[in-house]
Amino acid sequence: MDTSIVAIILISYFILLLIISFISSKKRDNATFFTANRTSPWYLVAFGMIGTSLSGVTFISIPGEVGNTGWTYLMVVLGNCIGYIIIGLIILPIFYKLKSVSIYSWLGIRLGENARLTGSLFFMLSQLIGASFTLFLVVGVLQIAIFDSLHISFNVTVFITLCLVYFYTARGGIKTIVWTDALQTIFMLTSVGVTIYIVCRELGFDIPSAINSIKESSFTKVYDSDWRSGQNTWKQIISGIAITISINGLDQNMMQKNLTCRSLKDGKINMLSFSGLFMISNIIFLALGSLLYIYCETKGVAIPTKTDDLFPLLSLNYFGTFAGIIFLLGITAAAYSSVDSSLTSLTTSFCLDYLKLDINNNSTRRKKVNVHLTFSLIMFFVIILFHELNNGSVVTSVLKAVGYTYGPILGLFAFGAFSKRKANPRMIPIICILSPVLSYLLNLFSEYLFWGYKFGFEILIVNGLLCFMGLLLFSKKAS
Repeated sequence: MDTSIVAIILISYFILLLIISFISSKKRDNATFFTANRTSPWYLVAFGMIGTSLSGVTFISIPGEVGNTGWTYLMVVLGNCIGYIIIGLIILPIFYKLKSVSIYSWLGIRLGENARLTGSLFFMLSQLIGASFTLFLVVGVLQIAIFDSLHISFNVTVFITLCLVYFYTARGGIKTIVWTDALQTIFMLTSVGVTIYIVCRELGFDIPSAINSIKESSFTKVYDSDWRSGQNTWKQIISGIAITISINGLDQNMMQKNLTCRSLKDGKINMLSFSGLFMISNIIFLALGSLLYIYCETKGVAIPTKTDDLFPLLSLNYFGTFAGIIFLLGITAAAYSSVDSSLTSLTTSFCLDYLKLDINNNSTRRKKVNVHLTFSLIMFFVIILFHELNNGSVVTSVLKAVGYTYGPILGLFAFGAFSKRKANPRMIPIICILSPVLSYLLNLFSEYLFWGYKFGFEILIVNGLLCFMGLLLFSKKAS
């Protein structure tokens, strides 16, 4: 592709984000950054959350993963949708009742300040891992497509990218994110739709024949009945529910958007609508993956060793200039819709849980800006580290990491909700550190200890359960 054309389009895209940031942050006050003044339309939040939930990881890795595990990931998505319904009907009302901005304030009320700080800390670790993985993946693609030919190093590309994210999120915060996420979702889904159209045209498919070819291919295995397999159907569904409740219902990033809706009723409608949109979007991505593999088999294209490279390889080298440009816009939108909201939620959590800033006091704005800048720099160094250590499928790496870092959060909230006992505040941080360590060891030796059983994403449940049991062991009857 012509590098200058691609560069002009991407620069135009970023200018559009900056314009949206400027417009959405007019008449802002300090609270706008954290709550959007609780005026967001539910339908805008629901649509924008698709981009945040899918992210650059899904955009690249899910189509490629079809070649490894077929459509078994659809069972995780089904569990995700059940989890979103639980969040909307059970978890969301709690936070609306408390008028929460940081959702970890509930842990402080129920279990004390140590629980609040520990939950917030594990959330920040989780977000840094997830958002950095996502941006690392996307910058790698942009590096190949544009910046290598301009002799710009990977480190400089990452730095420029994070500077752009900082500039358009620093003013309006979550209010800007709600609008930019909706725009980025449009770009992402358009990119997938255009690619599917091009593949079908190249293969001579209409919609019915494309669906039939996907069904008859060897890439659409959905069910796995082997109880020892990491892709076992019931394990996938249960894991999907636990993952969703942990990384959405108990996650400042996703819940902060939900809490910007005008009322609890709007928040519930948002979650229920989003669960349906999320299922449809993932089916489209899985269908795209099957079509890409069918294309390779039909055209004699060598499938790359690393499945994450399949979608970028075909889009940038086989489908023409227009498809390549649309792909780059889609993957950029996917990355930014995840990273910008992560950066904003990290700032929110640290400012409210650790610095105890009064969001209604405009004099604290300078501290908020400094925190926002600091997290941008931390994310930069984490991405550089991933660049040196990258190994394996990105989607699997991210979700495994989430299984360890979100486990203690799940355990803390579960203990607070289902036990009336009072946990020992001094032991809370220790237990939350030990539970991921023990989970990792169980996962490492699971085949030896449990007759060939392999943990999948359900390691998150084990992690949360270990944390719950530890808190219960070091607790006393509450007054």
